Amino acid sequence: MTAYLIARVEVTDPVQYEGYKKLTPAAVEAAGGKFIVRGGEPETLEGEPETRRVVVIEFDTTDAAKAFYDSALYVEARQVRDGAADMQMVVLPGV
Repeated sequence: MTAYLIARVEVTDPVQYEGYKKLTPAAVEAAGGKFIVRGGEPETLEGEPETRRVVVIEFDTTDAAKAFYDSALYVEARQVRDGAADMQMVVLPGV
């Protein structure tokens, strides 16, 4: 079943975060993922305004999303991101 990885990111160091952004596409592609949303200006329709960067990545399965997260390519990207952003990342199955 298709799964979606959703990240909400508060970027604290935009210059350092650019390095992370350059590394993630290869890690996503290697794991068979596809970016659905990658940043942009969120428009809040209900509730508290969303000010964080929002990213949505589609994977074939939840296990594939988890494998991406644990992959050597993404571990490297996370190390580059360390100290540049506060990240919330969840994975959930599609319908």
